[in-house]
Amino acid sequence: MSGTNSPEAVKKLLENMQSDLRTLSLECKKKFPPVKEAAESGIIKVKTIAARNTEILAALKENSSEVVQPFLMGCGTKEPKITQLCLAAIQRLMSHEVVSETAAGNIINMLWQLMENSLEELKLLQTVLVLLTTNTVVHDEALSKAIVLCFRLHFTKDNITNNTAAATVRQVVTVVFERMVAEDERHRDIIEQPVLIQGNSNRRSVSTLKPCAKDAYMLFQDLCQLVNADAPYWLVGMTEMTRTFGLELLESVLNDFPQVFLQHQEFSFLLKERVCPLVIKLFSPNIKFRQGSSTSSSPAPVEKPYFPICMRLLRVVSVLIKQFYSLLVTECEIFLSLLVKFLDADKPQWLRAVAVESIHRLCVQPQLLRSFCQSYDMKQHSTKVFRDIVNALGSFIQSLFLVPPTGNPATTNQAGNNNSGGSVSAPANTGMVGIGGGVTLLPAFEYRGTWIPILTITVQGSAKATYLEMLDKVEPPTIPEGYAMSVAFHCLLDLVRGITSMIEGELGEIETECQTTTEEVSSPTQSSEQQDLQSTSDQMDKEIVSRAVWEEMVNACWCGLLAALSLLLDASTDEAATENILKAELTMAALCGRLGLVTSRDAFITAICKGSLPPHYALTVLNTTTAATLSNKSYSIQGQSVMMISPSSESHQQVVAVGQPLAVQPQGTVMLTSKNIQCMRTLLNLAHCHGAVLGTSWQLVLATLQHLVWILGLKPSSGGALKPGRAVEGPSTVLTTAVMTDLPVISNILSRLFESSQYLDDVSLHHLINALCSLSLEAMDMAYGNNKEPSLFAVAKLLETGLVNMHRIEILWRPLTGHLLEVCQHPNSRMREWGAEALTSLIKAGLTFNHDPPLSQNQRLQLLLLNPLKEMSNINHPDIRLKQLECVLQILQSQGDSLGPGWPLVLGVMGAIRNDQGESLIRTAFQCLQLVVTDFLPTMPCTCLQIVVDVAGSFGLHNQELNISLTSIGLLWNISDYFFQRGETIEKELNKEEAAQQKQAEEKGVVLNRPFHPAPPFDCLWLCLYAKLGELCVDPRPAVRKSAGQTLFSTIGAHGTLLQHSTWHTVIWKVLFHLLDRVRESSTTADKEKIESGGGNILIHHSRDTAEKQWAETWVLTLAGVARIFNTRRYLLQPLGDFSRAWDVLLDHIQSAALSKNNEVSLAALKSFQEILQIVSPVRDSDKPETPPVVNVPVPVLIGSISGPGLSRPFVRTDSIGERLGRYSSSEPPVVTDELEDLNLWWAAWNTWYRIGSESTKPPITFDKLTFIPSQPFLTALIQIFPALYQHIKTGFNMDDLQKLGVILHSAISVPISSDASPFILPSYTEAVLTSLQEAVLTALDVLQKAICVGPENMQIMYPAIFDQLLAFVEFSCKPPQYGQLETKHIANAKYNQAEWVALNYVPFAERSLEVVVDLYQKTACHKAVVNEKVLQNIIKTLRVPLSLKYSCPSESTWKLAVSSLLKVLSIGLPVARQHASSGKFDSMWPELANTFEDFLFTKSIPPDNLSIQEFQRNESIDVEVVQLISTEILPYANFIPKEFVGQIMTMLNKGSIHSQSSSFTEAEIDIRLREEFSKMCFETLLQFSFSNKVTTPQEGYISRMALSVLLKRSQDVLHRYIEDERLSGKCPLPRQQVTEIIFVLKAVSTLIDSLKKTQPENVDGNTWAQVIALYPTLVECITCSSSEVCSALKEALVPFKDFMQPPASRVQNGES
Repeated sequence: MSGTNSPEAVKKLLENMQSDLRTLSLECKKKFPPVKEAAESGIIKVKTIAARNTEILAALKENSSEVVQPFLMGCGTKEPKITQLCLAAIQRLMSHEVVSETAAGNIINMLWQLMENSLEELKLLQTVLVLLTTNTVVHDEALSKAIVLCFRLHFTKDNITNNTAAATVRQVVTVVFERMVAEDERHRDIIEQPVLIQGNSNRRSVSTLKPCAKDAYMLFQDLCQLVNADAPYWLVGMTEMTRTFGLELLESVLNDFPQVFLQHQEFSFLLKERVCPLVIKLFSPNIKFRQGSSTSSSPAPVEKPYFPICMRLLRVVSVLIKQFYSLLVTECEIFLSLLVKFLDADKPQWLRAVAVESIHRLCVQPQLLRSFCQSYDMKQHSTKVFRDIVNALGSFIQSLFLVPPTGNPATTNQAGNNNSGGSVSAPANTGMVGIGGGVTLLPAFEYRGTWIPILTITVQGSAKATYLEMLDKVEPPTIPEGYAMSVAFHCLLDLVRGITSMIEGELGEIETECQTTTEEVSSPTQSSEQQDLQSTSDQMDKEIVSRAVWEEMVNACWCGLLAALSLLLDASTDEAATENILKAELTMAALCGRLGLVTSRDAFITAICKGSLPPHYALTVLNTTTAATLSNKSYSIQGQSVMMISPSSESHQQVVAVGQPLAVQPQGTVMLTSKNIQCMRTLLNLAHCHGAVLGTSWQLVLATLQHLVWILGLKPSSGGALKPGRAVEGPSTVLTTAVMTDLPVISNILSRLFESSQYLDDVSLHHLINALCSLSLEAMDMAYGNNKEPSLFAVAKLLETGLVNMHRIEILWRPLTGHLLEVCQHPNSRMREWGAEALTSLIKAGLTFNHDPPLSQNQRLQLLLLNPLKEMSNINHPDIRLKQLECVLQILQSQGDSLGPGWPLVLGVMGAIRNDQGESLIRTAFQCLQLVVTDFLPTMPCTCLQIVVDVAGSFGLHNQELNISLTSIGLLWNISDYFFQRGETIEKELNKEEAAQQKQAEEKGVVLNRPFHPAPPFDCLWLCLYAKLGELCVDPRPAVRKSAGQTLFSTIGAHGTLLQHSTWHTVIWKVLFHLLDRVRESSTTADKEKIESGGGNILIHHSRDTAEKQWAETWVLTLAGVARIFNTRRYLLQPLGDFSRAWDVLLDHIQSAALSKNNEVSLAALKSFQEILQIVSPVRDSDKPETPPVVNVPVPVLIGSISGPGLSRPFVRTDSIGERLGRYSSSEPPVVTDELEDLNLWWAAWNTWYRIGSESTKPPITFDKLTFIPSQPFLTALIQIFPALYQHIKTGFNMDDLQKLGVILHSAISVPISSDASPFILPSYTEAVLTSLQEAVLTALDVLQKAICVGPENMQIMYPAIFDQLLAFVEFSCKPPQYGQLETKHIANAKYNQAEWVALNYVPFAERSLEVVVDLYQKTACHKAVVNEKVLQNIIKTLRVPLSLKYSCPSESTWKLAVSSLLKVLSIGLPVARQHASSGKFDSMWPELANTFEDFLFTKSIPPDNLSIQEFQRNESIDVEVVQLISTEILPYANFIPKEFVGQIMTMLNKGSIHSQSSSFTEAEIDIRLREEFSKMCFETLLQFSFSNKVTTPQEGYISRMALSVLLKRSQDVLHRYIEDERLSGKCPLPRQQVTEIIFVLKAVSTLIDSLKKTQPENVDGNTWAQVIALYPTLVECITCSSSEVCSALKEALVPFKDFMQPPASRVQNGES
């Protein structure tokens, strides 16, 4: 104890001792002076020791008697406080081991005194314990005294003391034996001669033992004496003792220190001579006792078994058997027999329970069981103890079922619900425990009405007992129902587990030893073999011995085990219990199999099989094999005859599945319980893990599994695994959710079972395959002649077995595939389907498997594997053919790149599918083809490419499934792509092949025949492809045509560059024009009947609802395609020699298409026309809806993403041709729009254009609903072609051509629109927007005028013609053109849904034309042609119409634009006119102009009612502008202008001034009278010219003077009348018009005075002034008026009169003047 030896600890000890002594002396000062003195001398003693010695602890120990003395004296005082202090001090000394033997003796004596005085009892026990545990100084007498002291304290009155003492006794006993063990350890090296003990040696013959051993011996001997109720030898002073306590102490010694008894003969002797007889003696009451025999009748009363003793005896027996079996073989035989007897039914329940617990303790020790077997069962005349134990357990279990336990009646129903009134007759409800309304099943066994709950009592493999541990109970406990059963059940399980694991372990060791020895000496020499034999021979002996023991153990126990387990299996209602039982049966079966014990193996397997199937299930296999002899045999167990209990049908098991039995004529249904399913899983487990030892039992196992799989409705799925299938016909299979969740697990295990066949040796594998084939043949026979669902178990499992044994497939391929091909021809569809599934799966797996050597080097194996696939072609069932094709598909997917020479076969299988063989076959074959095209073209020989093209083409023509046809076209595109990318290599290979064939042909003397012969082979490949596509372009189905067309043109466009130049001739004439001819013919003869729907319920767009419309689309596509090729490949085609002929043919096609009565075709024809002229017109959004599916010019080749349901990927090509060319044709010359040098080609194009234009725009003679009127987009496109075409022909373009053009433009513009298209084309009426057609027309004219502008002089004569054309368009603003006799409606009235024609809104167009006219005139006013052709006059004449209509124009903007245009034109034209005044070229213009002014300024149209004041003022300001133009541009130059004209102008101004106000007031004129500004302007202008010096003619002056006097006169009248009316009206206001009039007059007066003042004085007539002044008084009279407006006007009129206010001059002068 280093802790107590350290200097610090020692120092502490000394301090503590001194302080203890001081305290003691203080405490005893008064009452106990001797003690005080002893204490004080003790202090001095301690100090002295400490001072004198270095080894302080040793010195203290020497003097310990003296050191301890004061404390002992202290204890002697019997004062509690002092005693406690002293005991504590003594304990401290002990714990530091400074107590000598003498001191220890003194201490014990002192303790004894205290004990006798019953003082400080707990402290005493503590002190004894410390004394004995810290050191070994106490021996012999002192030790015995200390032990007796503890025993005495155990029997005091105080409970706490008793218990503490008992614990202390146990500990002390242990300490005594531990000392002995330690002593042995120390003396282990000294070898002693054991002294033989005499048989009659007395109790003192222990002289040979060492001290500690002697103590131990004496103690153990006395314990035996005490238990036997004899006096002890050594423990002197014992007063009382109990047997139970003694037995416990004995058991603990035996259990804890077995080595003491095994190593020392003296102790072994005690064991044999004292312990065993004692146990047997004490057992006697239990043996004799019979429950139920009444004690009164028997003469001598039988002593009743006493639970505490009996239970402790059994514990001792367990220890004896476990630890000392080798010493006590005979005694153990007696004990074991006793144990077996205690299980009898007539023993008390508690006794049976503890006996079972004891047996359980044995069952978990397999090595012990093995020893029993060797020591008893294998000896000639010995009891068969092992067999008896097993059988006894079996009988015990049976007895529990057969005899209801007559224990305490209250317990029978303990596990049940208490409401059942204590009756046991209703086992069905005893098993239920109601919890919150739900019902939970207790785990239990139930058999023929006896219900026994299963209690959880132990962890597996450990025997933790309950009643053997009840050491505190005196009365026998009540054993709960089912306890004994549960323990017995666990005994069985642990027994099986122990035996099997032990035997298997040993077997494994032997096997590994054999292996290692054989491996060590596996060199092939002769000598080594002999060596080998020698080395194994001793092993063989060992193995023979072991094997004998194993077989004996199995043979001894299997019958009993099987009987008990079968009974329990049948009775079990708990899943876990069932699981354990099954596990036990399984391990036994496997063990028997390994040991080659066929009978017992088959018996266990049969038991599991029977458990798997419903009760009384008719399965011949189980009843006919050897198992039958077993199942009905009765085994004799302990003299009772026990029948093998076959399953009772009324077991209360949950039914989890209902299914049909597998029989030719199924009778009703059978039910599977969850237990059946569990058994099935066990069976699977057995087959899976122990298949190698099953041998002939495979037949049994597989047959059972097949029936179960059938009842559960598991159906095979891919790879042969069984999956929960759909319910079959007949009373359908019913599965609960519980079993549904289990099924995947079961099917998984089933699969794993066959997977594990790969580990079987060849012989076992053949066992398995034979069993499967015979099962399969049975199933086939059963399935003949009826269409019932066949059992596919065997087929599925053959497949699985084949799959996992691929590495040795050759040994089983022929029998396997031979059998499966037979299955494929079976009339039952399910059966043959699975045959095919299995066969194809095997072929695929065989091809993908990683063979050694690989297949590529093992052609024979590859052919062997592929052969069955070829054989399948001989079977006519379509479903088998489908499987065959699917197999081909998957082979391609996995092996495609390594098929090599197998390609023709594979392609042959695909090509062999005919059009009449059903959609799914065609689809699958097609998928294969797709795969070939997408992935495997590079890996196949080039000679096969033509086959691929043919096969793909043939799929295109199949009419079963549209998607396939479309996709096959996609494939042709992909093939072409492939040809393009691999061109060089393919060409080389083909040329090589061609040469070889040529040579062969020459040798045979035949002509080599192939299509398109003179062309080289690679070009022929292309031509074949084009030809195939060409055929598809005229297929009856529109979608196919469309797709094929797009593909054909894209291929030619993209890859045509690969062809030899000469081959192009063939392409153009044999492929393209041939195609165009066929399409044109089909389109023109196509049916116009409406097609209601496109098959099924697909709706057809109205633009495609007749065959004719569908063909139209094809025509469009074809024409566009050909045109594109002409355009992009022009550089290739032009050198061909007959290009102009081809050009004419193409133009002819374009013309016939453009003139076809179909909007779509005609428009597309123009697009193609544009393309070959190398113009690409912009497509405006507004055109698009009119032309739904028109091919846009750079057609992106979209081979629609047509993926059939099963096709793996859509073939989408969106790269346009341009990109393609960029990518592929870097070597070619770039495709520039090189001009066609040959003008003839362009003029041919112009003629075609003219013919198309004139034909299409010519109005028809009659109109009805079906009259064809060209569409706007068509006309737009037509006109848009002209500018580009013109660029090429402008050099020869003359007036005639211009005339032709004008006619076409005019006609085109006049074409109306059908009302249903109008929303797309017409802008809403209020928007001033041009349609594309109108824009195109203006653009055409624009191009022309620009060309004229820069062209030679002689072209300028065309200007007037252009002006005419434009002015004609301007007229449309007021008078829209007519189209033949057609009635058109104004757009606002048209109904969109009726076939009516709508006139366009021509106003924006006319106005734009007008703007163009103005611009053009501004540029060309001075041109000779323009002057000569009176263009200005024509312009004015045209404008006069809208100007005179003014407010009546269709659109208000028109007259405003006309005015502004007129002003612009005049501002340029008048100077020109004045220039040419003398030539008379403009004479006719002036009157026109005057009339125009007149019509505009004094229009007859009435302004609309809703015109706002601001609007009116704006309009008035326009009138004012016109007057201003007159005043600035015309009147100043009056002398250059015809007089009549000036006169007209003056009259007009006069009219515009106040003269224009008539005296009659009608409502209509009021608004006009409001044109004050205008009147004022007219007035001013008039005055300005009236009073100007420039008055040339007196007549003019006269006009203006006349006007003035009339005006003034009228003013005077108006004013007078106003004043009169005002006076008369009194308070009433005057009418509005009268007020307005007076205001006007007043304003005119003020204006006049202003004008007169501005004029030169000499120009004003004196008379005029007089008249003006005469107005003054009248004006003054108006002052009284009430209207404020009049007043303000009056004020303005009066103010100017101030200038007349002068001092009066002489009268005379006045008069004179």
